[in-house]
Amino acid sequence: MATYAIGDVQGCYDELVELVELVHFDAARDRLWFTGDLINRGPKSLEVLRYVVALGDAATTVLGNHDLSLIAAAAGHRRRRKRTKRDGVDEVLAAADAAALVEWLRHRPLIHRERGHVLVHAGVLPSWSVEQVVARAREVETVLRSEEWRELCANMYGDEPKAWRETLTGWDRLRLTINACTRMRFCSEVGALDLVANGRAGDAPPGLVPWFHVPERAAGDAVVVCGHWAMLGLYLAPSVLHLDSGCVWGGELTALRLEDRTVFQVPSRSRKNTGENEV
Repeated sequence: MATYAIGDVQGCYDELVELVELVHFDAARDRLWFTGDLINRGPKSLEVLRYVVALGDAATTVLGNHDLSLIAAAAGHRRRRKRTKRDGVDEVLAAADAAALVEWLRHRPLIHRERGHVLVHAGVLPSWSVEQVVARAREVETVLRSEEWRELCANMYGDEPKAWRETLTGWDRLRLTINACTRMRFCSEVGALDLVANGRAGDAPPGLVPWFHVPERAAGDAVVVCGHWAMLGLYLAPSVLHLDSGCVWGGELTALRLEDRTVFQVPSRSRKNTGENEV
């Protein structure tokens, strides 16, 4: 049995099929982990969703910010941002099985913890232990799977609060957890979120560092498997495995066999820069 963790697919269906064939995946024996953002800028978001759903228990995927955007759009709360021709949300919502696909996504976790690994889209807030991030994620998942899911979608957008406090309640508490798990790249050196800065890890603005470089991270004893940050590229460290290698931007789609950290990659079919900014 092998577990292959795959970085952000973002609608790159053809590359996903090629990558799965490359690793000789056997659904009866192996498992696929997806770091989230199954959909959006690539050409075949609908096909990717259907493919992963059909894998059943052989696949585990956590929610990314683009996956949550699809859920929010289905609830009538679409984020105000520049629309592009490569917006897979419209494609999915127009499909005959859209309701079933959104329902399936609503029941995906923010965090998956197994055998010393933590699968999450963006990362783990530096002040949180593994037990704490799992507990905070479960709070979000409980609401997302309940009759209150539309209300959560109406209140999840925004960059505040930036720092965790035990006294946080309500939508502020859930929003911070969502932002940390699905949008985080840079933090202050004391672990406060900065959701504006983007770019390469070495180009951090003054006072900011990549979240995984904050000193004495509370979850540093676990291996975090994540994506989201395409400009970071493939980054393998003892406690962080970042797998978004920017396939949708003309890079590669990456799979990592967790048992021995063997890397498998297929190139983007388009090899074109979309001209958009990473979000």
